[in-house]
Amino acid sequence: MTALYVEIVATKGSAPRDAGTAMKVTPTAISGTIGGGALEYKAIARARTLLSTAGPDETRTLPLGPGLGQCCGGSVTLRFTRTPKPLDRIAEGRETLTRPREGAAPNLWLWGAGHVGRAVVRACPRGAFDLTWIDSAEDRFPTDVDTDITVIPTVDMARLAARAPTDAHHLIFTYSHDIDLALCAALLGRGFASCGLIGSDTKWARFQKRLRQAGLDPASITCPIGDKSLGKHPDAIAEGTVHALLAQAKAPA
Repeated sequence: MTALYVEIVATKGSAPRDAGTAMKVTPTAISGTIGGGALEYKAIARARTLLSTAGPDETRTLPLGPGLGQCCGGSVTLRFTRTPKPLDRIAEGRETLTRPREGAAPNLWLWGAGHVGRAVVRACPRGAFDLTWIDSAEDRFPTDVDTDITVIPTVDMARLAARAPTDAHHLIFTYSHDIDLALCAALLGRGFASCGLIGSDTKWARFQKRLRQAGLDPASITCPIGDKSLGKHPDAIAEGTVHALLAQAKAPA
């Protein structure tokens, strides 16, 4: 099948992935990830346009700012090529954390069914959390979600967040910075056990300013999530995030 490879060849400032990261795009599927969100969607759309028009290889630099609905503050240079590249695949069958559980599992609400959301689901020890998974449409979820996970597609995630259980833990990693910000505001108004947000230091600085302007105190939100020493791969972010959340929820070590 005809395929095109999208490779990050350079980054400047805050960026979701590092140079050398690549994904494969076909007319009907993708493999790997260059960071998800609006950047990846735009890259996939461009790759499929090149495939459908038999266009030549090209290089594009995309600012991670308002034009993409992001506020990372950096830029990414992408190479669109038919030359095969080593893919940054999401791990299949990656060893997950295993923890015995006693008593009721804490509520964990996951906002976003993209690469990081799926990695967090894989990384969560079975039975460690009562999982609720939310995104804006049913087709954003994988087709093989475990039956013990509550899946909620909703066009207004912030409205749902305003009615979430106040004892729930939340992790936010949607495809839109505007949705991320709306969720932070809704959850701060509602209350929660803990709340973590994916993002760069630049994104978080801007979010804090906007939340304070809205009369909200963002101090109880953790951003960025994960352990930077593990890297930026979705599975690495998930590993660090779940380890921290288990400790915060006082799960057995």
